[in-house]
Amino acid sequence: MEQKTDFAEVDKILALNGNEQRNLITILQSVQAQYRYLPREILEYIAEKMGISLAKIYSVATFYENFSLDPKGKYIIKICDGTACHVRKSIPILEKVREVLGVSAQNPTTDDMMFTVETVSCLGACGLAPVMTVNDKVYPAMTPEKAIELIKSVREGAAE
Repeated sequence: MEQKTDFAEVDKILALNGNEQRNLITILQSVQAQYRYLPREILEYIAEKMGISLAKIYSVATFYENFSLDPKGKYIIKICDGTACHVRKSIPILEKVREVLGVSAQNPTTDDMMFTVETVSCLGACGLAPVMTVNDKVYPAMTPEKAIELIKSVREGAAE
């Protein structure tokens, strides 16, 4: 059964930020914070309410890497693959996390929408390498074993 989108939240976001085109990025950031991605039906609604083309909204949403058009899990795991992390073996961590969660680069989100696994070029914590974040909380000096324990504790509600 298809879930009906509640546009009342979007209306609040639009009212708070104003309907001017110059506020589009802020509006999209607020929508993504609310829904964890940018649903198409909401982008269509925003285009209509703001009087701008859907193509314009998509050009902004696809230009900035932080916006996602695909649903993401409740917990977004980012594994750094920058130089310092890569040299300190971040790839085995990534591989183990993907294996345990049953995700891949092509399908990064678990079926239950609990986790999304992403790689990033740098998390800005090179001295703590290899680094992993869960919803932007930094976990330093990771190993595949520590990553699995962290996922387990998140699942149990003990972390984050």
